[in-house]
Amino acid sequence: MKIALIGYGKMGHEIARIAIDRGHSIVATIDVDNQDTFDAPEFLSADVAIEFTRPETAFGNYQKCFERHLPVVSGTTGWTNRLDEVKKLCVEQRQTFFYASNFSIGVNIFFELNKILAKMMNREPQYDVRMEEIHHIHKLDSPSGTGITLAEGILENIDRKQQWKEATVSENPADLLIESKRVGEVPGIHEIIYESDADVISIKHDAKNRKGFALGAVLAAEYLQGKTGFHTMQDLLNSKHN
Repeated sequence: MKIALIGYGKMGHEIARIAIDRGHSIVATIDVDNQDTFDAPEFLSADVAIEFTRPETAFGNYQKCFERHLPVVSGTTGWTNRLDEVKKLCVEQRQTFFYASNFSIGVNIFFELNKILAKMMNREPQYDVRMEEIHHIHKLDSPSGTGITLAEGILENIDRKQQWKEATVSENPADLLIESKRVGEVPGIHEIIYESDADVISIKHDAKNRKGFALGAVLAAEYLQGKTGFHTMQDLLNSKHN
């Protein structure tokens, strides 16, 4: 498979290493200083683009790929107010797009555990719930896309929580509090904490490095071959068990 990388920072380099180890080739890399590569023959020869950039440039990158009918795998967060536009293009123009707020297989298992625990805790009002997340200092969005996905999983399943709020204290008991920290080069730590007067129950995911995220992105690119439409990690995980 021929892969074009849009965004060639630390994540892009890790994706390239894993893709090559799995027998794929990197035919083009695009970063802020070589945007003309979108029109280069090497880019046009790609089977799929993997995009990890910035919130303000992501949607424009998708449009450039769609103009060339190139499938896109994207892990950029902070742009999802335009997600419905991408889904519409997938339907109307038969484009191909795979989006995840986090490509780690472990994190996506954690997403499901979070929902299961939330459903159980909906019947236990003596427990309040909050979230803590830690990311590296280069992380642009706060809370992270992963944090928001976790929060949505809780809000869908716990009736006493109505909205998430990035804060450590709130006078509204319906707020799900998210404490976001940016520290050093931490790849990502997310912890869901349930606390009562009697005890504390928590579940936690601690990424040791970027390998899990990069591998998930490459697996998503492999999964997209021969497909059109909008896809998520849930589709990928389901395909692994069918």
